Amino acid sequence: MADTLHTPTETLHDTLLRMGEQARTASAALAKAGPAGRTVAILAMADALTAATGDILAANADDLAGGKEKGLSDAMMDRLALDEGRVASIADALRAVADLPDPVGTEIARWTVPSGLDIARVRTPLGVIGIIYEARPNVTADAAALCIRSGNAAILRAGSESLQSSIAIANALRAGLAKVDLPQDAVQLVQTKDRAAVGHMLSGLNGNMDVIVPRGGKGLVERVQAEARVPVIGHLEGLCHTYVDKGADPQKAIDITVNAKMRRTGICGATETLLIDQAVAADLLPAIAAALTDAGCTMKGDDAARALVANIEPATEEDWRTEYLDTIISVRVVDGVEGAMAHIEEYGTSHTECIITEDEATAEKFLAEVDSGIVIHNASTQFADGGQFGMGAEIGIATGRIHARGPVGAEQLTIFKYMVRGTGQTRP
Repeated sequence: MADTLHTPTETLHDTLLRMGEQARTASAALAKAGPAGRTVAILAMADALTAATGDILAANADDLAGGKEKGLSDAMMDRLALDEGRVASIADALRAVADLPDPVGTEIARWTVPSGLDIARVRTPLGVIGIIYEARPNVTADAAALCIRSGNAAILRAGSESLQSSIAIANALRAGLAKVDLPQDAVQLVQTKDRAAVGHMLSGLNGNMDVIVPRGGKGLVERVQAEARVPVIGHLEGLCHTYVDKGADPQKAIDITVNAKMRRTGICGATETLLIDQAVAADLLPAIAAALTDAGCTMKGDDAARALVANIEPATEEDWRTEYLDTIISVRVVDGVEGAMAHIEEYGTSHTECIITEDEATAEKFLAEVDSGIVIHNASTQFADGGQFGMGAEIGIATGRIHARGPVGAEQLTIFKYMVRGTGQTRP
């Protein structure tokens, strides 16, 4: 991918502008390729990724060594690490995206107005999408595949910790595109650790960047949302809650809570706060806490929780606002579902919330009234994932109030236009 690196006679700014122009041209070619052409391209990308497993793992070893030297947390190292199984899973995710219905050209709605005009609302690509992410090399492939599926070109900016892995993955994806005679510049990776590259992308690249998607920590997303000159799809934090209601099945409460927190602590769908109904806290919280402790989790709680479980540490006000991404969970005893929803309203980040209960009326109330991108009944918050939603993969979880919310898959990377068909009408 040397063609995307700036030369001694080219500034980083000029390089990014050139990449934007190349991406705009490539996006037009993708649109002309049609659904079948885009499917073939994604499958070729998956095959090329599998063939490049050795190169990808060698590059990842360099990133892991660098991460260890930097003292990255265990959660960050887990996000960064690849092995043969994870590379195979990334390739399988691409094949799943290839199997998805192509959203481009899909008719969303159609109607006829009194003038006789036939009007259709039809999905179209966004155009050129910039994705800025941190130590998650799998995002390179997921984002590229979803952009291709939805007819968009992608300009990717990986975090410095995952740069070598991302370069190796992007090289494979571009090789797959070339094999089916589609422009490699439909997938471009910014190959520099210089943070100035982010600023250039946020500027809009002279009109060649249509949307920015940040996927990373709070600092990154806040910067993007503050500085971007183009629309942003993203979320600040995954401060997810699991609420155990008085109507909860005890075993489900234990199993779901432990999975929601401990399956993978470093992902945005990991539960960070456990809320439990005061009506059952004395009976259920000790058992849930024992299971969390056995799994290696530290707990911080309010006075009511600490009165019931000896090894819960005191929680501060900041704990209710903290996305730990680690083996730590905050615990609060609340006054029923109303108390749980009030806590989520005050401290939540509109990402993912779960209620555990066998009371259908209470569950429906929670699902209807909690205003988050994803609301779950009797299942782990770790299901907050585009792949688990049948989307093949995702670029991230959107928590804003624009057209995309929740997992951002191929369909969410489209906009629409109106196709109006007449029979000679003129307006009086």
